Amino acid sequence: MKTRILYVEDESDLGNVTKQYLEMMGFEVYWALDGTTALKAYGQAQFDISIIDIQLPDTDGFALAKQISLINEQAHFLFLTARNMKEDKIKGLQLGAFDYITKPFDVDELVLRIRNFVNRQMRSTHTQAESVTNQININDVKLDLKLLSISVGESFTTTLTLRELELFTYLYKQRNQIVKREEILLHIWGDNDYFLGRSLDVFISRLRKVLSKSNSVRIENVYGVGFKLVAPG
Repeated sequence: MKTRILYVEDESDLGNVTKQYLEMMGFEVYWALDGTTALKAYGQAQFDISIIDIQLPDTDGFALAKQISLINEQAHFLFLTARNMKEDKIKGLQLGAFDYITKPFDVDELVLRIRNFVNRQMRSTHTQAESVTNQININDVKLDLKLLSISVGESFTTTLTLRELELFTYLYKQRNQIVKREEILLHIWGDNDYFLGRSLDVFISRLRKVLSKSNSVRIENVYGVGFKLVAPG
């Protein structure tokens, strides 16, 4: 099955060339020139990836991503930006983007980044499918791999993003052991750089907020090294 891409780019020449090249590489692409058209298309069809230019004529890419997330909490984003600004990249990663690329870009690099993401998703899906159970129980914490939910005790349940689920599961497999930051970044994102590291910190913070309701399970920061999921018993 082809990977379906929503591509949002207001530059006609760049958009047309990129769309044709992605299709030549085997992807199914819907190209929108503005945020309004893109959001309408997303509401009518299912897309595996949304590639969004940050600067659009009727909105900014971050606002569009937030609206898409209201339709699909598990939406996957790759942001395009002509501004090589640290703040833009961090903001995009905090919104759950799996990657970003600065314009002008090499289309072959874009294809490689998309394929790397798709391959990681396939490996994650395969790993979960091989699990004996769809649930992980750690003391008063229960993780449902199928529903993407985590419960603490009898009264608290919330939904995780796929990236948060991958992160928690990876730490669980090495619970009570120190896991290096670079190991986590390479395993989940397939790369290790400053901006992805900031994104990792955001996801760790979200998981810690959930686990703060647990009587015994927590994520400890090992300064300068990485993290440890503490699960007594």
